[in-house]
Amino acid sequence: MRLATLVGVSLAIVATNASAQSDRTQRFLDDCHSGRDSGERFCETRDITLAAAPSLTVDGGPNGGITVHAWDRADTKVTALIQTRAETEHDAEAIAKQITIRSNAADVRAEGPTNRRRESWSVSFEIWTPRHTALSLSASNGGIAIDGMDARMDLETVNGGLSLADVAGDVRGTTVNGGVTANLSGAKWSGAGLDLRTSNGGVRLSLPSNYSAQLETGTVNGGMNIGFPITVQGSFGRQLNTKLGDGGPMIRVMTTNGSVTIRHR
Repeated sequence: MRLATLVGVSLAIVATNASAQSDRTQRFLDDCHSGRDSGERFCETRDITLAAAPSLTVDGGPNGGITVHAWDRADTKVTALIQTRAETEHDAEAIAKQITIRSNAADVRAEGPTNRRRESWSVSFEIWTPRHTALSLSASNGGIAIDGMDARMDLETVNGGLSLADVAGDVRGTTVNGGVTANLSGAKWSGAGLDLRTSNGGVRLSLPSNYSAQLETGTVNGGMNIGFPITVQGSFGRQLNTKLGDGGPMIRVMTTNGSVTIRHR
């Protein structure tokens, strides 16, 4: 079996970013045939560069996830991680050739053939974009991860987790079947606030010990574990609203069926 890498655009990238991107791409290619499902797999990557734009909309399609990283360049780089499966390697490669990545300055999505019996395809996106780019990201069967962004963000997936680190702005995210993880930095939230919700999955929030915010969290069916002292007025059941430190914008993390864990670091 062989792995193919297709590079659509050559980029001059800061050395650290280039190394990280190369490592992630290589891991994807190395893991191409690690699944236990029947059939043969084919994997490739395609790189696209987008001109600077104030916002970016990405559709992960039926089976793809989305990861977005902030960087200090003015343009946006999109790496499409394409994986196909069929009864033979030749058929799997033929499916990949039918997949098109549609993109303009503010919109990225994948289009491909209708899946037939024992055939499937997916396209996940690894994206590097300026820190203040507004994001609208959606997926059906894939997770969404954000690192270092400070912007308005609307994040929605059905079967997949939400994972955020070092983010700020006006951030709203929902998933139906997946966990929610948020690792915050700094002394307080910068922007309008954070609102993350899941129906079926646990919630984990990590923040510095000196963090200031208005915190709201809760669960219907699950435990709640707060790893530091808090002040509560009135009864404390399965929903909590409290001020941390000097208060600030609302940090809301909620689940219906799952546990809540909040920790200092």
